Amino acid sequence: MESIGHPLFNDEKYGGDRIRKGTVYAKYKAFVHNAFQLCPRQALHAKELGFHHPRTEEYMLYDCPLPEDMQSVIDKWRDYMHHVLSKNL
Repeated sequence: MESIGHPLFNDEKYGGDRIRKGTVYAKYKAFVHNAFQLCPRQALHAKELGFHHPRTEEYMLYDCPLPEDMQSVIDKWRDYMHHVLSKNL
């Protein structure tokens, strides 16, 4: 993802743990740093994952909801964007 300019959220190895583009306003910086604190890890998740078991060849399918910390960051960004867009209309 970093190679196309979109590192994973809070991925310190590839620069996803800092603001790389966009505004430099203090409120925005504080907002982003707060989001990093809400999800203090790399935000990578597979909702559904399936594979054939190496011994039995049975197809195994796992489903996992989004972790709370990731959902809270998504909700925070949605609220922020709703606020920003409503101000500009």
